[in-house]
Order: sequence, then C-alpha cells, then structure tokens
Amino acid sequence: MHMDQYIGRLLDNRYEILEVIGTGGMAVVYKARCHRLNRLVAIKILKDEYSGDDEFRRRFHAEGEAVAMLSHPNIVQVYDVSSSQYANYIVMELIDGISLRQYMEKKGVLNWKETLHFAMQIAKGLDHAHSRGIVHRDIKPHNVMVLKNGSVKVMDFGIARIMSKTNTLTKEALGSVHYISPEQAKGGRVDNRSDLYSLGVVMYEMMAGRPPYDGESPVAVAIQHINGGAALPTTFNPNIPGGMEQIIMKGMALDVKDRYVSAAEMLRDMEEFRKNPNILFPYLAGGISDATQPINLNRLRQQGGARTTAEKVARSKGEVPRQRAGSSAAGRASGAAAGSGARSRNPGEMPIRRRKTQQEREAEEKRSRMTAIAIVACSTVAVVAIAIFLISLLNGAFFNRDSELVKVPDLVGDFYYSGMNVDGFYVDAEYEHNDEYEMGRIFDQDPDSGNKIAKGSTITVTVSLGEKPIPNIMQNLVGQTGEAAKVFLTGQGVNPLVLDGGFNDNVPKGVVLRTDPVEGDELTTGQIVYIYVSQGPMIPTAKMPNVVGLNYATAYKQLTDKGFTTVEPKYVESEETKDEVVGQSVAKNTDVDLTTKIILYVSKGPQETTEPTTEPTTEPTTQPTTEPTTEPTTEPTTEPTTEPTEPEEKTKVVRISLPQSEEAFLLTIMQNGQLVRESIQIVPGTAYFELELTGTGIQSYDVLINGEHYQTIEVDFST
Repeated sequence: MHMDQYIGRLLDNRYEILEVIGTGGMAVVYKARCHRLNRLVAIKILKDEYSGDDEFRRRFHAEGEAVAMLSHPNIVQVYDVSSSQYANYIVMELIDGISLRQYMEKKGVLNWKETLHFAMQIAKGLDHAHSRGIVHRDIKPHNVMVLKNGSVKVMDFGIARIMSKTNTLTKEALGSVHYISPEQAKGGRVDNRSDLYSLGVVMYEMMAGRPPYDGESPVAVAIQHINGGAALPTTFNPNIPGGMEQIIMKGMALDVKDRYVSAAEMLRDMEEFRKNPNILFPYLAGGISDATQPINLNRLRQQGGARTTAEKVARSKGEVPRQRAGSSAAGRASGAAAGSGARSRNPGEMPIRRRKTQQEREAEEKRSRMTAIAIVACSTVAVVAIAIFLISLLNGAFFNRDSELVKVPDLVGDFYYSGMNVDGFYVDAEYEHNDEYEMGRIFDQDPDSGNKIAKGSTITVTVSLGEKPIPNIMQNLVGQTGEAAKVFLTGQGVNPLVLDGGFNDNVPKGVVLRTDPVEGDELTTGQIVYIYVSQGPMIPTAKMPNVVGLNYATAYKQLTDKGFTTVEPKYVESEETKDEVVGQSVAKNTDVDLTTKIILYVSKGPQETTEPTTEPTTEPTTQPTTEPTTEPTTEPTTEPTTEPTEPEEKTKVVRISLPQSEEAFLLTIMQNGQLVRESIQIVPGTAYFELELTGTGIQSYDVLINGEHYQTIEVDFST
C-alpha cells in the first residue's frame, strides 16, 4: 500500500491521519488527530518491508510498550503503540520545532554555550531512559527535536533495537553510521555507554562543524570508528575550551572502560564546566586512542586557561604541542627549533599502521636491552647479587637510579578515571564487582598505601563495578493476577511490564496468560520482564448512534436492536415534546462495549403555566387523586427550584488529589466521553491540582492520568 493512502484514514477507529510531516528511511511521520482525547498527535508508521513477519511485530509492540513507560521533559512522549498486519505505528506527542540536524545545518558551527545547553538536555533524557534499562542505540541529530523555546527532546527510543534484528545496512544507516559506537559497528554488546559515545560524536560535530569520521561508504566510516584515532575537535575549531574538549573526547573513548560510567557522571562534568568554563579535568583529552596515557596533574593544574587542552597536555609531558591553525610564525619557528621533540605524538594524528610499526620497534629494542642486562648480571654477580638485582628491579630502582623512594598514596575510596596519575605514580586499573563500594570507586590497590617505592612506578588498583547481579530464576506466574506478579518480580530486582494479552474466554480479566522470559529462565538485575494478562471474555462493541430527537420508545428499540443491554431513561425538564430524547450519556460515534449502561435524558414535556397552582386546592376534593399528585403537586414544587438555576450555570474550583509520583505526567478531565479540559502536564511531587468547572446540579467527571482512568469525581454545583 502506498503510504500516502493513509491520509484521511481512521486508524483503530481513533486516529485520523491528516498530513505527512516527515519521511525517513524506515517510516513516515504523519500529523493526526486523536478523536478520543481530541488532541493532535504525531504518528510514525513503519514501512511494509520492516514489518513483514510476526516476530518483528511482536518485538515492535513489546519495545513500544516499554518506551511508553518513559516520562521525561527531554524525551518525546509515546502515547500508544499498535502492531497489526495492516499497520505498525507509534503515537507520539506532536512537537512544534525542528530536528537538531536541521538546526545545525542552519546555524553551522555552534558555540560552546549552545552546545552545552543542548548536550545537557540530551544527557538528562538518556539518564532517565538508562535508569529504566532502555538504551537508545541511535543517538544522532536527526533524532533530537529542538523546540521553539530552546529545549530539546530525544525521540525514537527502542526503534534501533528492533531494527538491529534485520541485520541489514539500510539507507537509515547512512545517517546513523557517523554516530555509531565502535562496539555497535563490530556487532558487539551494547550498553548505556554506547549512547554516551554517540552523544560525544554529536557534541564533536556541533563544535567542529563536521563529524569526527567521514568516508565514501557506511562501511568505511564504521571501520574508522572501530580503529579510532579521530583528530581533536580543536583541529577544526581552535576556540573550543579545554574542558569541553575533554568531555567530548572522554565520551568518545574507543574503549568503553575509558568512557563515562553513566550519563549522570557525564552531566556532573558538564555542570562543573558550566560553572567554570576554564576548568580542566584530571584526565587526558587526547581521547579516543590515547585515553590511557598518564598526565602530570600538578603541572596540568598550573597551566593557564588561554591554551587549549592538547597544548596543556603536551606541555605537561615535556613535549612541544602541535601547531594550531592561526599560530604565529614565531610559534612555528620555535616548534621547528625543538627538533624531534616537537613532532606530534598524538596517536589521533599518526596513521595506525605507522603507530603499530613504531610500537613494535620500541618493544624489540626494549627486549634487546633487557636481554643484554640480564646476561651481564648473570655473568658478573653471585646468586645473592641477582636477588638484590631483582628486588631493585621490582622497586623501580634499576630504571630510576636518581628517583627517591616515596610513600604510596592511599587511593582506596577514590574515583578512578582514565589516565590517572597521582603524585607521580602511574595508575593501572582492574575491575571487579564489589558490594561495599559504588561503581567507579577504588576498593583495593597494589602496593598498599604507606609502602615506599620509586617515584614513577605503577600502582595497580581494583575498581568497583558495583554490586554483582544476583541471578534469579523465572518462576511460573501463569494464573496469578497481573498485580501480584508485578509485586513479586519487583522484589526479585527486575522491571516487570504488564501488557495486554488479548481476550480469553477461559481466563478472567487481569490474570497472567504468559510471561517473557518463561519459567526456568535466568533473570538479571534490572531486566525487563513482560507479563501478558488476559482481558477476559471478549465483549462486543458498537458505535453509539445519535438518538437525540427521537421518541424514547423508538430510541430504546434502536439501541437494544444494536445489542445494548442496559438502556435507562432519566426524565428531565425540557420544552421539547413529552417523551422526546433530549440527551444521551454516551456521545455519538463513540465505540463502547454493549454492556455499558446507557442513560437517555427524556423530556417531561412543556412546562405548565402557573395559573393552575392555586386552583387545585379550591376545587372539590372528589377529583381524581392521581392528577393533583402527578401534575399540580410535583411540578409546582420542582419548577421554582429548577427554573431559576437551569439557565444559571455555576462555576466551582475543584481540588483533585494526585498520586505521589517522581515523574511528570499528563492529567486529563473528561465527562461522558467528551474532553472537558485539555491535558495538563503535572510536575513531579505535586500533591493536588485545582481547576474551575462549570455546570448545574451534580455532575460526574472522569480523571485520566497519561490517558488511563485514575478516578471519577462528583461535583455538586447546587451548593
């Protein structure tokens, strides 16, 4: 089916497709109207080639449901997801803005303030998603929307995970491969640090005006990501502050262990840089393939703020830095005079093959020197002398004859960072799980603190990976209620997600039909477990007709003929003909199940004049007793009370108590299927919400949270 044929269609009897607002490699985005909540939304419909099999549709629906659980100001809200043989689509909030890609094309190179403003918001959205076990996998400027107020929202969570199952390099990859992490390019394990790599690439492009890697084909670009060695962004824009360059290159580190542990950690550095743009962090900005080289921190901290990070790092290691664009002739001359030491040693600027050859040559020379030393030592000294030699070698004395022995600092409890260098000691890291120390902190070191060794030696530290996940075994939860299963799994340390399992004539509503993973499978901490619950026996539905203006008997027959089982009249004052239907409790054209109670508001007929009010009391008492009771007695009593208030609608301020929530949510007020108040975003921690409602008598209103029924309230406008 041609995609444009969706325009004008009504999907699931709810979403009316209005127009195309965007086209991508895998989907088309439409503007649509939700008739149930009377609001405009964006609908992304996947193209047919991506949804041709049942397994894909199952994964699409499950992933969409998981992403719909996300609620954050910097994430495009997903309202609904539908997967069928006719159309697979996601319903999202409609954004009034442009993509970050369009913004960058319009503005060109961004300054550091604007880059930081966008990057911090993206990182906040990622932190929220990562805390719920969801990795985006396709962070790029195309998937970030810039609103008119300057805020940004990340979109398309979970889509890359589904697309990865197709194992094809599609047109969509042409836009994504420039931002793909090395482990994704190799088809390896992906985690939250993969998103941080992609964010680093986006920041690089915003500040440098170009991505770190480019090539004639997606494969060529992917290979560059795998090999690493990107030039520093200051190569293309010397105005990038040192601290910002460090953040970018740490995020883009080739080895995942050298990147930020989490988006929260990256945000902390961004916030520190925002407060002090001259800050330099205690790790190397040489970046992708140079992240483990040491820095003299004391010298680095003494550097002025005017030079760029690369120059400061080179000077801290006793090297003359590479010349930047715009350097003076005198500077170039001084660099040339420095001789071989002035040559750039930045691995990002040296071809990979040349670096490997040089490293092999240096290793061979080192092995030759060590062999010669060993031969001389063995031939000239006794066994005791050899022992002394070995001890001095271990202490670094042989290679550091002029180095004095100094005490090893206590590093336990400190955070480890890439390229760590403390008091002249190089620090190398190993990683293990630890229950007592949070992720990233050092919990053991060798040698221990207090020991004396030669300055410049290496200290090996053991860094915590946090608590070791305790493997759980999935229990049989079929037959339990969905709520009970959810509580049980939460206690097991996993994230349960209750999904619609469809109608089932044999299983009551709310009871678990199946789970994914199934009984006996091993569970890991934080894993998402899908619980499919029964919707009970299928209840047929019908579209509510418009019966206003019909005689009650006619309307009653029309509704019961359609299958509605409960139709009741409610007589009201009206100037319309007696027994004429003047209102209905369910709006016309609303899909409703046939067991729904339908109330028809029926006219009592035109009101009597006030003349008869005194006559019945003076007439003979032999008149029929039914007439005075049905007409004179009831009508005069009700008329004076209802007549003045009916035209006078009252407005009341109503307070609605809200559930405790750590996340923002949408509050919607409806009455009889009609929208009373547009959705209002409620900030986390709000205990109640006040709004003005207008009406007469006692009215009932439905309160919805994120589109789900929360409670029904009654408002008495007569008081």
